[in-house]
Amino acid sequence: MGLTPAPVNAWPLAWIALVPLWILLVKPGEKSSATQRIFHWKFLGWPLLWGIGYHGIALFWITGIHPMTWLGVPWLASLAIASFCWTFITLLGAALVTLWAITLTAIIRLFTKVFGHPPSPWVRVAIATAIWCSLEAIWSAGNLWWTALAYTQSHQNLVILHLGQLSGPTTITGAIVIVNGLIAEAILSFNSDQNSPTRTRKLLLASPIILFLILHGIGFALYNRPLTQSPETALTVGIIQGNIPNEIKFDSQGWRRALEGYTTGYQQLAEAGVDGILIPETAFPYLWTPENIRYSSFYQAIRDYNAVAWVGTFGSGEGNFTNSLVTVTPDGETFSRYDKTKLVPLGEYIPFEEIFGKIVSRLSPLEARLVAGKPDQVFDTPFGRAIAGICYDSAFSELFRRQAAAGGEFILSASNDAHYTATMMEQHHAQDVMRAIETDRWAVRATNTGYSAIVNPQGKTIWISEPNTYQIHADTIYRRQTQTLYVRWGDWLLFGFWGLAAIGCGVDWRRG
Repeated sequence: MGLTPAPVNAWPLAWIALVPLWILLVKPGEKSSATQRIFHWKFLGWPLLWGIGYHGIALFWITGIHPMTWLGVPWLASLAIASFCWTFITLLGAALVTLWAITLTAIIRLFTKVFGHPPSPWVRVAIATAIWCSLEAIWSAGNLWWTALAYTQSHQNLVILHLGQLSGPTTITGAIVIVNGLIAEAILSFNSDQNSPTRTRKLLLASPIILFLILHGIGFALYNRPLTQSPETALTVGIIQGNIPNEIKFDSQGWRRALEGYTTGYQQLAEAGVDGILIPETAFPYLWTPENIRYSSFYQAIRDYNAVAWVGTFGSGEGNFTNSLVTVTPDGETFSRYDKTKLVPLGEYIPFEEIFGKIVSRLSPLEARLVAGKPDQVFDTPFGRAIAGICYDSAFSELFRRQAAAGGEFILSASNDAHYTATMMEQHHAQDVMRAIETDRWAVRATNTGYSAIVNPQGKTIWISEPNTYQIHADTIYRRQTQTLYVRWGDWLLFGFWGLAAIGCGVDWRRG
């Protein structure tokens, strides 16, 4: 499963990668005490190793924060911090897999004890899917979230990603778990000592293939719906990829380079006639106040040209800083502001600061603490309401869904991925591709070092930048007011999975 996202992008493996673990969990084993049955190696060791393999490989890019000598962190300390971050997030993901295995096993044993027989393969699949999707939903409600099973399909399998329009990432995650489960149950039925009916075995063998084709058929139908793009909704946007390395980003050399690059890029794009220009997260690493920007050449360029600017910078809130995206109109006024909602642990805030605040130094040159934006923000622009996301926000589908439901007509995503390699850049791009499809919106991505991009509502990447280069680009997007089932109803399918599991348990009981 760890090979499914970038850099390998072997997405087909996701549809079989869970099968071995499933078989190990479900196949009959030797009799032992109740405690041994639950805390057996196969219920703890194998799920833990599977989770470490998936999340550890998929998230290895996080070690790219090393070295952090540019922040004044010694080389060895930087290595220790990077190793800790990778280990912690890997084990957190592995804990989810282990909890899934323990919960599934406990429910199966409870079912067997109550009804006198184990649940049927179909019911096991329904229960396992509901548990996995529930655990992902709980995990995504926190601040450490990235490796949903759904993202294993992005951005390569656009057809299946369109199932996200129905109930978000849960739809795709559920589909992957179900197909894996049906394959595993088919293998178990053929290898079982019990005399399972031939018809049941054949049905189990055919069902994952049929379901896989049906799911992709539904996705293909959604993918091929024509995009209605009236000229009245057209919006010409510009992107500036500043390419300011983190090593110089916060010193005078970096500021001069940023000021020159963004000012020149803004002037060129404005002269080309774009309506609005997006620049990356914290492109200007200081508070956006009248005092700080009054004599800025970039600010003067905005006053001299007729193009709106969406500027990645810092705002102030509650006596501290916010990582913000501000809309600046040609008259120089700040029209609106969006504050980053999901801050990066250690990079932008200290988890459990009251406990660890004096032990762990926040990895930022800012002297004040960053505070998160409110989850109910809206981001109005002179062209209508937009859906805003800053860097890590891209992993949280609910943030984008809520803004789309509140009237957001296009996505503006600003990021600074300069800490990482191209692997993380591509995975980050894959997250925004999913958000564009789920909300049925055009997405504009501006990053400091790549990948900047234009993505249409079908998930097609219309343009993508080269990494670690200075680039500007202009393109046309279209404002949309459509609402997918996911935008309207949210993660409704999660309850549907539990409903199917309950119905299946009832049917099994009646047949027992």
